[in-house]
Amino acid sequence: MRCDLSGQVALVTGAANGIGRAIAATLAANGATLVIADIEAEKAASFAASLPMATSVEMDVRDTPAIERAVARAMRDFGRLDILVNNAGVNTISHRVDIDAFPIEEWNRIIDVDLNGVFLVSRVAIPAMLERHGGCIINIASTVGLAALRLQSPYVAAKAAVIHLTRSMALELAPRGIRVNAIAPGSTVTEITRKLFYAEDGSFREHAARLMAHIPLGRPAQPEEIAQGALFLASRESSYINGHTLTIDGGWTAGYLM
Repeated sequence: MRCDLSGQVALVTGAANGIGRAIAATLAANGATLVIADIEAEKAASFAASLPMATSVEMDVRDTPAIERAVARAMRDFGRLDILVNNAGVNTISHRVDIDAFPIEEWNRIIDVDLNGVFLVSRVAIPAMLERHGGCIINIASTVGLAALRLQSPYVAAKAAVIHLTRSMALELAPRGIRVNAIAPGSTVTEITRKLFYAEDGSFREHAARLMAHIPLGRPAQPEEIAQGALFLASRESSYINGHTLTIDGGWTAGYLM
């Protein structure tokens, strides 16, 4: 899909890897100028250097001063901010246990990044968007925010909250010219999930096989397929879409396969 994003400036969090990287590359390929924000500063800088018009910033979405520096960089270098993609997120690998055994520290870490990070980054970015009388925000949620999985209680809770936060933001910000939508990806092949689920020696390979059995398309998504959804939601072609969660999951949440 091709959309004209020329003249638009996009800030993508967690953009050095995985879905965030694919979204940033897709927006850039359609004319947007990118601010690549990631806690992995060197990887972000290397990626930004490969794009036609981009800069990078080291940013932890839990760190308000770092967020303020990132937004200030966008305004200083490019004079505007039109698109925010709240993509940065974490899950747990070593603590997949029932909620009564879940470590409080791990709960707090996941909620801080996956939910609080969306709030903190949006809170700083919105005034910059309003300087240009509007823009759009895309929050990356998950299908687990729609249909819960076991042994991942903080991740499930955070992603469900992001979906409802998106709706609340859409109600508040649309009258001020900012559309807010979310994407709920299903299982997606990234560097991390490939090692855990889809490699021959993956730690959770047997779980992946069971998951595939419940996806009508019979395969996980590629990051670029999620990125196409973000491109659409960022474009003028979606100008009347607001408060929506776009599910991209191969049909997994459509129902139960017998």
